[in-house]
Amino acid sequence: MYIKYFSYSALFLCINATAQTELPAMTTSATALPTLSHVIPLDITATPPFSLESLQHDFDDFSWKSFVALNWPANVDGSPNNSINIGQEVNRPVVWLHWKESRDIFLTDGVKPPGWGQSNSVPNVCKSIDKKTIPKGAIYLTQVGKTPNVLDESGEPFTTGPLIDQNGLYTRYEILTNETMFNFILDNNLYSKKGQKQFNADVDFTPSDSKTGQLGSIMLKAAWIKMSGKFDPKNYYTTYALVYNNPEEQHGVEAACSVEQVGLVGFHIAHKTASEPQWIWSTFEHVANAPTKGEPASLSTYNYYDPSCTDCKINEPPARPWNPANPHSKPTQVERIIPLTADVKALNASYHKALNAAVPGSVWVNYQLVSTQWPTDAANPTDPTGVPAPSFLANTTLETYIQGSVKQTSSSCMACHNNAATTNGNFADFTYLLQRAQ
Repeated sequence: MYIKYFSYSALFLCINATAQTELPAMTTSATALPTLSHVIPLDITATPPFSLESLQHDFDDFSWKSFVALNWPANVDGSPNNSINIGQEVNRPVVWLHWKESRDIFLTDGVKPPGWGQSNSVPNVCKSIDKKTIPKGAIYLTQVGKTPNVLDESGEPFTTGPLIDQNGLYTRYEILTNETMFNFILDNNLYSKKGQKQFNADVDFTPSDSKTGQLGSIMLKAAWIKMSGKFDPKNYYTTYALVYNNPEEQHGVEAACSVEQVGLVGFHIAHKTASEPQWIWSTFEHVANAPTKGEPASLSTYNYYDPSCTDCKINEPPARPWNPANPHSKPTQVERIIPLTADVKALNASYHKALNAAVPGSVWVNYQLVSTQWPTDAANPTDPTGVPAPSFLANTTLETYIQGSVKQTSSSCMACHNNAATTNGNFADFTYLLQRAQ
């Protein structure tokens, strides 16, 4: 059944003391595998008796269901193709790649963006590329946003420095919204500073509602690396991108644009539901991103870690100047600080088995859930973040340099995004996107 959590605050009085404790793996049938579906869940499914352990598992399962649905092969209009299974057609465009990128929403001088399904014009330097050489469905990736002091395409890494892979190339980022969230921004003129000033109220994006079947607001962050050198495209979900170096976003960089094959390495999902107004925050990574601190480096090749480097500084941003046009920069040495729990590892293994059973050799078995942050007491009168569990959540590609468990310093989705405001100072409903308005 679907449940709401506003009345469960008493259950979580000790949440802060237990949120980071590694929970034992939930027991499941040896033969039962998760059902893979193209339908995005509207809320978690849970049955009593409830505990922190059981509910965390339910939210983690919600995350995996969301990941599968969002990465389902898509039709040309972005709807899921029900005639094939996830992973069945390698590197076919998936559902979320048809969503609106932030740079297509917040335009120069606050111009109204094109409607859903309509694309903006590409940067002038990209127009010089022969269209015949651009694969169908290519995306656009820039290096950093026009407002690097907020969380935008770059996510966290560019607040303290770029993230450089083991080929010596810069990781690329993008942020997207689904149609529900985009329409709310469009209908309320929140795409411009002028429109936000006229709106002049706290923002309250439309939530998903399991009672009505309404799909609410979802925003995504994705991290990509160029497929070359040490990286075998067969081990990644890949697409083609017009990779754009924007001088307006990174001082001293010359405008440049090239067509590149890129592989997915990081994936954030934030989903607002009626029961979780602080949003549900799910984060996934490629399994070869980085080893966990204190654990053996079991792989010979990582995306962001060199097992042979004994004196590399861990989780430290590169020295300036930063220039994504460099053919090779010193790679970032990354370790995961907070390990995956036993239950998350078991759930990942279960979904990997289901994916492989559906499509043997599925590329999606190379992705794992890190964890899910959710409000344990959404209506808490003194904590607008809803007393999140776990207390901290970080993706090694998106919060590389702020991993850990230090309050006010380490990465926490809800704690960070609770500070998000519109350009005129109103509450932005847990998203920094609106600060990109011009």
